[in-house]
Amino acid sequence: MNVLAKGGLQKMRSDLQSPVQYHLPVGDDEISMNPLIGKTLRLTFTGKIACTYCSRPTKKSFNQGYCYPCFKKLARCDSCIVSPEKCHFDQGTCREPDWAEDHCMVEHIVYLSNTSGPKAGITRSSQIPTRWIDQGAVQALPILSVQSRHQSGMVEQALKNHVADKTNWRAMLKGEVETQDLVALRDELLAAIDAELVKLSDAVGSDAIMPLTEAEAVDIDYPVTQYPQKVTSFNFDKDPNVEGVLQGIKGQYLIFDRGVINIRKFTAYEVEVAVQ
Repeated sequence: MNVLAKGGLQKMRSDLQSPVQYHLPVGDDEISMNPLIGKTLRLTFTGKIACTYCSRPTKKSFNQGYCYPCFKKLARCDSCIVSPEKCHFDQGTCREPDWAEDHCMVEHIVYLSNTSGPKAGITRSSQIPTRWIDQGAVQALPILSVQSRHQSGMVEQALKNHVADKTNWRAMLKGEVETQDLVALRDELLAAIDAELVKLSDAVGSDAIMPLTEAEAVDIDYPVTQYPQKVTSFNFDKDPNVEGVLQGIKGQYLIFDRGVINIRKFTAYEVEVAVQ
């Protein structure tokens, strides 16, 4: 086999084209992945993990790539990142106020997407369309602009009573996703949570939450030649060798003829990547 790169994994970088173009950072190198579809690919975990923040060796990865001390001290690893409605910045207890100013106290977009079905989500405006691609969405539509991550979390909480906020990743990887009318769903959902939006606007300011009624839905096409009928996952912690014919890429998953692997899950794992 021809070794392409060796080093720490990072999540795949993507470009919104038709289909999506994927690039895999491995150490100091970056591999263009689309040309490898149809070829036998091997990823071998060397047993080494280095924290993606401080580079400290660690036997176990926490929160997708961090050592335990960084996991405990970094704001990006706090529970409010997963549940932004729990933001405690205004209480003066944020782990990294400067980081939060740049990442949380900025414009966020509340959106609808179609991954394994319709769902609501939030992301920084700068992360569109990357966030949608990372989730494996085949359709996406921005519906609201808000001024902070906390506000986006409050809106998402209201939406959770009417639409899912999580993806069934196995269904997403099988490619069995029905087309949705996201514009009609947006109108239905915004009407359903109107009272809650008014209450939130009264609390944070009338210009803090802005409907994006002119936004259009985005269709996303992935480079997949064959979807799995049964989804089986590779796990470097159980078997250091992942090998098979690469049949496609969707979200942050490499789809092989023998199983799938979530690249993001193994951020900071040192691997050797080879192709035949």
